[in-house]
Amino acid sequence: MRECAMHTIMLPVRGDGKGRNVLAHATVLAKRFGAHVRIVHCHPTPDDMMPYGVVMPSVLRKQIEEAAGRNADVTRTRLTTEFRKLAEEFGLKDADPQPGTTTARFIEFEGKQVDAVRHYGRVADLICVPQPEGASLGANTLKSALFASGRPVMMCPDTDPAHDRLGTHVAIAWNGSIEASRAVGLAMPIIAHAESVTIISSGSIDHPASSEELRHYLESKGIPSAIRRFEARGSVVGHQLLSESRSAEADMLVMGAYHESYERESIFGGNSQVVVAKADLPVVLVH
Repeated sequence: MRECAMHTIMLPVRGDGKGRNVLAHATVLAKRFGAHVRIVHCHPTPDDMMPYGVVMPSVLRKQIEEAAGRNADVTRTRLTTEFRKLAEEFGLKDADPQPGTTTARFIEFEGKQVDAVRHYGRVADLICVPQPEGASLGANTLKSALFASGRPVMMCPDTDPAHDRLGTHVAIAWNGSIEASRAVGLAMPIIAHAESVTIISSGSIDHPASSEELRHYLESKGIPSAIRRFEARGSVVGHQLLSESRSAEADMLVMGAYHESYERESIFGGNSQVVVAKADLPVVLVH
C-alpha cells in the first residue's frame, strides 16, 4: 500500500532573487500533498552587524544598530509584499497550516539564515533551497540544511523551471550506503507518490544491500521500480549519475550526500559535490 504524506515544506529566503524559482518547485509538491509552505526570511541581529573584535564608541554602535533596524524594516516590507504576490500567483492560500489544504505563511527570523534552517528545518518534512553559486553564495545554507536539520533537502537549480509533473519520475542513486538508505527513507513521501521510479546503480557495490534488494523493498510497499545500471568510470561518478538520470528521463534525483566529509569533498571533489555543482534537475539530498 502506498503510504506517507508531506505536511510542511520549509523555504529559507533572502533578497537574492532566487526565491521565486524555489517557491515554484515547493508549490508543486505542496499542492500534490496539501502541504504547508513555511517561507522564512532571516535578517541579522544588531550584534551580527558589529565588526568582530573592534571596540567602538557607544554613539557609533547605536548608529549602526539604528541603521540595521531601518534596513531590516525595508527589506522585510519588500520581501513580504513580494512573496505574498508570488503565493497568490502560484495559488497558495496565505494561512496557517490546515490539514489537506495547500497553504503558505511568510515569517521573520532574527538571526543568521543557517540558524533559521536549524530552527525550522527540524520540524519540516522537506527543506527547499536554491543551488549554490560557486563555493560561497548559498553554500552555507545548503550545508546547514544537510548537516544540522536531519531532514531531506531539495536543491533547485535555476536552470530547471518548475512544472506540474515535478516528482512524477524519480531516480534514486543507490550504492547501498547508510546515506542512500536514509535518503530513500526520508524521501519516501515523494517516492511513494511518483508514477515511475528508477534505481540508478553502478555495477559494483561493496555494501550488502543491492539494487535488487532495494527494488524488492519498494515493491513490498506497492512501489514498482526499474533498475538502471552503469559502469563506473573513475573514482567520481557524480557526472554519470546526472547523465543516467537525464537518460532515464527522470525529473528528480534522490541521493545520499557527502559520505566523505563536506570539507573533503568540497576541496578534493566527490560525487555529492559534483552533483551539487552540476545538477540541472532538482535533487533531494540526505546526509
